[in-house]
Amino acid sequence: MAATVAAHDRGWVPDVVFGDGRVVGSGTPDLLDLVDVPQDELGQLTDRRRLPRWVIGKGSFGPAFVEVKSLMRKTALNTVCEEAACPNISRCWSRGTATFMIAGERCTRGCKFCNVMSAKPLAPPDPDEPERVADAAAAMGLRFVVVTAVARDDMPDGGAQHFADTIAALRRRLPDAKIEVLIPDLRGNWDALDVVIDAAPDVLNHNTETVPRLYKRVRPGARYERTLELLERGTRAGMVVKSGIMVGLGERLPEIAQVFRDLHSVGSDLVTVGQYLSPSDEHLPVERFYAMPEYRALEVMGRSAGLAHVESGPLVRSSYEADRVAESVHSVA
Repeated sequence: MAATVAAHDRGWVPDVVFGDGRVVGSGTPDLLDLVDVPQDELGQLTDRRRLPRWVIGKGSFGPAFVEVKSLMRKTALNTVCEEAACPNISRCWSRGTATFMIAGERCTRGCKFCNVMSAKPLAPPDPDEPERVADAAAAMGLRFVVVTAVARDDMPDGGAQHFADTIAALRRRLPDAKIEVLIPDLRGNWDALDVVIDAAPDVLNHNTETVPRLYKRVRPGARYERTLELLERGTRAGMVVKSGIMVGLGERLPEIAQVFRDLHSVGSDLVTVGQYLSPSDEHLPVERFYAMPEYRALEVMGRSAGLAHVESGPLVRSSYEADRVAESVHSVA
């Protein structure tokens, strides 16, 4: 009990209620502060010398993984799975899925949480890349393709036409496949956004990442209001719109609840929630790890805000099992 109280005072564990009714903290159930966390999980949260077991990615590095990795190298393609050091890489690649990252491997943004290289791009996007993405997706036999990109603020359209060209190439090669694009905010260039929308992806994804109070520290090149406007414009255009946030960066639960309400208000009713994991000592530190019961409680919070589907878990990322998540929203709609 004493260790839990000390860890709570440092912000490492949530307000918790034990099975016998004892409470650590002063939260209220409606804000999810009071959660019933098992003793073994509390022990892992209070021991900051190692990662909690539930944030350690597990999976097979078997033949399917090796095949996907070989294909990416042979076609000279990048994946956000590798560039962002995603903890689910073995899980996803072993089931034959990957998120293609187009427009280069150098990002013009300097987000403090992201492992993708931040630097001035060396050249315009490769005009042959869309066809290579389509060829790779066909070789993998994909029925659902996820495409993202580095931010290209060096280009007038932020890389929007390259997204559109990639969608078109995929439509030609895989006419029955569904396509999800995870796009940057294009610096609020709404004409560029229309280029992506007109290419008619099946899902338009743009991440909120964190609560507005933390934008300056976490996403210095982005604006919360711009993110919401992008999502709202996608909704008005009739798109299935998706977004995602990270937890563990110092956000407060009432702030998460407000983000959920804001996302619902702009029509982004499909939301992913996952634990932030710092890629290196040069990135933002993890303020705290969320316990497993909190993820389930966040799903309830999201549904209470009107969201159709909240995919919440420690290793959930924007494109985590995107095919299944998208199908869940279509079934709700």
